[in-house]
Amino acid sequence: MRRPASKAGSATGLTHGPQPRYDAFDVVVVPFPYADRLAEKRRPALVISSQKLAPFGVIWVAMITSAENAPWSCDVAISELDRAGLPAPSVIRTAKIACLEPARIERRAGHLDKLTARKVAQKLRAFWGS
Repeated sequence: MRRPASKAGSATGLTHGPQPRYDAFDVVVVPFPYADRLAEKRRPALVISSQKLAPFGVIWVAMITSAENAPWSCDVAISELDRAGLPAPSVIRTAKIACLEPARIERRAGHLDKLTARKVAQKLRAFWGS
């Protein structure tokens, strides 16, 4: 019995053609899934995974939302909006993460500054217990 061909971005890591490379702390635009319903919203997100996930055809992202929304204790404010490619004051909501295929990323908007990236990493480590 033959095994079916793998799809792009499947667990085998096979892809069709070159995929753009996304690095940790890149700000990207994605269809981000809601946690409470089967829907998604096009929004900025922060890449929080490294290239070590690339062979598996997935990428981890954290939600970016408006700073005008009610704050969560895990939010990290983005200080350099221009560098991040964001038009308005925003925060990274580190409690809301998603696992996506890189092909679902619409575009790279920018990159997080080092100080904000360090704060995000600290919040994530606190959730992971390390």
